[in-house]
Amino acid sequence: MSPVAARPMKAMILAAGRGERMRPLTDHTPKPLLPVAGKPLIQWHIEALVAAGFHDIVINHAWLGERIEAALGDGSRWGADIVYSPEPGGALETGGGILQALPLLAGEGDAPFLVINGDIVCDLDPSRLPARIDGLAHLVMVPNPGHHPAGDFVLSDGRLHDSEGPRLTFGGIGLYRPELFAHREPGAFPLAPLLRDAMAAGQVSGQCHRGLWIDVGTPQRLAVAERALRQRTC
Repeated sequence: MSPVAARPMKAMILAAGRGERMRPLTDHTPKPLLPVAGKPLIQWHIEALVAAGFHDIVINHAWLGERIEAALGDGSRWGADIVYSPEPGGALETGGGILQALPLLAGEGDAPFLVINGDIVCDLDPSRLPARIDGLAHLVMVPNPGHHPAGDFVLSDGRLHDSEGPRLTFGGIGLYRPELFAHREPGAFPLAPLLRDAMAAGQVSGQCHRGLWIDVGTPQRLAVAERALRQRTC
């Protein structure tokens, strides 16, 4: 497939989570700003996106969001153009957060945009994602980690299904068309039901990434991410 650089695409980093399992580390520092191998977790994503040709980046936030804006600014120091989508204190969940940010993300027509969970560490090169998708969404799947052994969806012949069979875990990286959110009202709602409906209609493709991937959801996994990234930068 053509690399994403063939057509500019906007990207969103999800950064609105409270980080309850990270407490007390997140009591005074938003999870995206926790340091990992010498830089804030979210900075790893910004640098990877810019290197892959994504310069227009949207970041949503809720808990201590003003600190995220103060730390990252307009993104110009990394060659990015960052805009923010503030959410209410309780946040809007993934689906609601993307829907609110849609006016900032939508390009021409039904062009897809990229969304990345801000609390993962992954060595997938965003430029290797498809520039065009066949359907409403394209998800990056990963082998099931120890903390999520049952997985999420079945990947078969490049399509994703919510069915019986060997499952993989959604890696928190996806390409979406605005149409996926067309019939939703503003407010808090999860993304998974929209994806399952789209899968039932044969509208979700996928790929499996077998490289570095860590869900940085606990202090223990934060330490694992620290070691992994320091090894790669030595």
